[in-house]
This record gives sequence, C-alpha cells and structure tokens, in this order.
Amino acid sequence: QVQLVESGGGLVQPGESLRLSCTASANIRTFNNAGWYRQAPGKQRELVAMISVGGSETYGDFVKGRFAISRDNAKKTVYLQMNSLKPEDTAMYCCKAWVRTVADVAFSAWGQGTQVSVSA
Repeated sequence: QVQLVESGGGLVQPGESLRLSCTASANIRTFNNAGWYRQAPGKQRELVAMISVGGSETYGDFVKGRFAISRDNAKKTVYLQMNSLKPEDTAMYCCKAWVRTVADVAFSAWGQGTQVSVSA
C-alpha cells in the first residue's frame, strides 16, 4: 500500500516552531513534486508550500518568510519548518506528493495529516 506518513504536529504557543515531516513508503520508487496543504475547520484547504524535484519552492501568501520547505530525496521525505507560529496557523496539515511506485504506477498521493495547534 502506497503511503505518505506525516509527523511533527502538536500544540505550541504563539511564536514557537514546529518541523513537520512526510515520508513515502518503501513501495514508492520516485518522489517527485511534493508539498503541504492545510485545512482549518470551516475553511477551504490551501497550499502552504510546494517543492519540485529540482528544489524550486512555492509558498502560500500567508507564509511571509516564516516557513521553509525542504526535501531529502534519498529518504523520500519532505519537511516543513514552521517558525513564528500564529494562532491562525492552527489546522490539519497534509502532505501531497506526485509519486511513481515500484510497479511503475504514477499518481498523486495524500497523507493522513498531522494536527498543528497554536494557542496561548
């Protein structure tokens, strides 16, 4: 079963940091463009950050230099470093990646998500 497994979420205070990780399962041969989306209760899902296989980065307007996306292709892992967190960053953060399996099937996969809560 193809999986993207996220970790690193939690409850923090405003101004603190978190680092999210998203790792692809062993049956994923290549891990191409990948990124993070978030969805807060009652709101639409929005792009947080995206990184191409070559390392080009795209961020949502609300990030404003606070977050940084990176990847380790050997580990098939994408990271999201989040600094200066605000209460409005509270949401479920989900990883999405365009993958190709060992069976040579290509598709976009989603992880289950990791909850980020920012509160004093």
